[in-house]
Amino acid sequence: MAVGIKVGSITDEIGTPDFFHAFFSTVSFNLEKGWGSRFPLLLTNLYQGGLEAAFAENALAELEQIKEELSAFSPEQVVWDIEDLSKQPPWGSDISQDITSLANYFVTSTGHDLIEILLEALDEAAKSKRPTAIVHC
Repeated sequence: MAVGIKVGSITDEIGTPDFFHAFFSTVSFNLEKGWGSRFPLLLTNLYQGGLEAAFAENALAELEQIKEELSAFSPEQVVWDIEDLSKQPPWGSDISQDITSLANYFVTSTGHDLIEILLEALDEAAKSKRPTAIVHC
């Protein structure tokens, strides 16, 4: 079963729960000093299931910062599971040559850049004043 991000009646599929967790594990391990210490809206609120519309603008700023900072990390620095650092992506190191950093490493099950999907959803939440939810698809 896949997870997705929903704003209003629109849901964008992300991928497996493990894939979703890997993105946040990578962010926390590489950019924070403890889960949610720098990016609380994304790593605590959104990751735990949703985000109220009032926080969408600030969450967008967090995500833009994450995107910028992840661009300095090579794909080999991906963290599949912060609770078990021995876990590796199912595809191992066999990735597309188009993936040049952790900023563009995460591609959804529908072939879209995960960070871009999250940016679009949070932007829509801010504009429409609707909450964002993580749902099962």
